[in-house]
Amino acid sequence: MAENTVMVFDFDRTLIDDDSDRWVMTNMGLTNLFLQLRRTLPWNSLMDRMLEELHIQGKTVNDIAQCLKGIPLHPHVISVIKSAHSLGCDLKVASDSNTFYIKTILEHHGIYNCFSEIVTNPVLVDSGGRLRIFPCHDVASSHACNLCPPNLCKGRVIERIQAETGCKRLIYIGDGMNDFCPTLKLVAADFVMPRKNFPLWSHISNNLELVKAKVCEWSDGEELAKILHSIL
Repeated sequence: MAENTVMVFDFDRTLIDDDSDRWVMTNMGLTNLFLQLRRTLPWNSLMDRMLEELHIQGKTVNDIAQCLKGIPLHPHVISVIKSAHSLGCDLKVASDSNTFYIKTILEHHGIYNCFSEIVTNPVLVDSGGRLRIFPCHDVASSHACNLCPPNLCKGRVIERIQAETGCKRLIYIGDGMNDFCPTLKLVAADFVMPRKNFPLWSHISNNLELVKAKVCEWSDGEELAKILHSIL
């Protein structure tokens, strides 16, 4: 069954227990600036501004990478990722984080190569050595989805995966409001796994009639891994 399964993870507060953006801001002294600018910029633009501030302060790309390597990953989650990969499951990430953060963290924990695709906001290092974040989806040509931020529609990502993989079973794991749109794209043979007491869980609980996939809730990394093992 695993070889006929595509597993799509959100990243922050799902694959990792923390939030990578907030981890960097907290541990690199940007909380006050973040609070000042929070209501003035879209999240993606705000994170780019935070990276600009780190560059102004003389922080390097390596400094940011070292900070990110401090983010823990539950050992049971690492184990189930490796197990699912070895069984032939196609693993992907769909996240509103960015390529640099996700790759740095997953490589540090030895599971980056388990994933066939990471769909997120791209990052490049400019000529001055500063990290720049760009939107995953072109903001100018709106994806016309009122459930997702303008820079990334995860529902559109799921539709593409469905078109590419045909009748393979999908398992979607997430926690946030922007994980509800992809949830609505799933069919009866699929699974959606919302983190209990997080926004996706609440929204599914209040709109069960809209959800076709089987719903399996989880609370922490150990429970997530146990459920995934049982499904596979």
